[in-house]
Amino acid sequence: MPSTTLAGPPGAAPAPVPQSAPPKPRFSARRLPPSAVLLVLTAAALAAVAIFLFIDLKGNVGYVLSRRGIKVGAMVVVATAVAVSTLLFQTVTANRILTPSIMGFDSLYILVQTGLSFSLGATALVTAPPLARFGVEVALMVGFSALLYRWMFTGATRSLHLLLLVGIVLGTLFRGVSSLLQRLMEPSEFIILQDLFFASFNAVDPAILGISALVVAAGALFAWRQRHSLDVLALGRELAINVGVDHRRTVMGVLLVCSLLVVVSTALVGPVTFFGLLVVSLGYQFCRGFSHAWLLPMVSLLGIVALVGGQLVLERVFGFDTALSVIIEFTGGILFLFLLLKGALK
Repeated sequence: MPSTTLAGPPGAAPAPVPQSAPPKPRFSARRLPPSAVLLVLTAAALAAVAIFLFIDLKGNVGYVLSRRGIKVGAMVVVATAVAVSTLLFQTVTANRILTPSIMGFDSLYILVQTGLSFSLGATALVTAPPLARFGVEVALMVGFSALLYRWMFTGATRSLHLLLLVGIVLGTLFRGVSSLLQRLMEPSEFIILQDLFFASFNAVDPAILGISALVVAAGALFAWRQRHSLDVLALGRELAINVGVDHRRTVMGVLLVCSLLVVVSTALVGPVTFFGLLVVSLGYQFCRGFSHAWLLPMVSLLGIVALVGGQLVLERVFGFDTALSVIIEFTGGILFLFLLLKGALK
């Protein structure tokens, strides 16, 4: 044990004073290298998917596996789309508590569903061909985002902060119009419509899932190829321009990809507002540094673990007593309030 000495009287031998041993470092995910964290998350995601597919497998195995495979595929696609889009959006806005839903996409989705139900009837909307509904929803939301971004980024006086403000105002407007239309609907029609406002993985069309998987894969590939530019964008607009990044063009492309990912995931299963905030916040905690080469796969794997594992617990432990989206929104909302209070205290 190390010791120090105290000075005594002249000529006397110094008396040793024992010192306590240095404290051992605590185990923390932040102390692990990113490669180890990524390996653990990959194993956890594969385990969650395998358990979900093969647990309690009885009866017609082929039919059960096909249904479970579609459900797991939808969760993987949505988890990747929401996690990647939220990470990209927070990078270009330089804000850790914002999500793409602040641009009004969730409100626009609800307005589209409400408008179609009000004009055609909720029964006709539910029984319409899934591919046609998916195409209409994607076309309307992508068109909205393209017009918004084109208007906001045309001219020297436009800014990202103004874009966020316009998104918040439009989201409020969409919610107000949706609420007005819902009050004018028949109660039976409104009950049918209300089921569309919560994310559901139980009735996903395989053809739509395939199209969504291709779109999300293309968006994730774009984000991966832009990972170095995203690292520079995270440093701020001035530094990005100084090192030669075309800031306006890069931000425009990233925002369009964010919109496409959010639109596809929302049209596929419904809105999940705070899910991206939840997994991206955990990704920053697990990743040492801010390199998007590690963050992109980490947040995607965290999203898969959260969705598949959460659905597994919900089905096997709670017996479908509630929807998974309700739990996700509740947990994400608490995290959102925590981040707001943490930022206010600082």
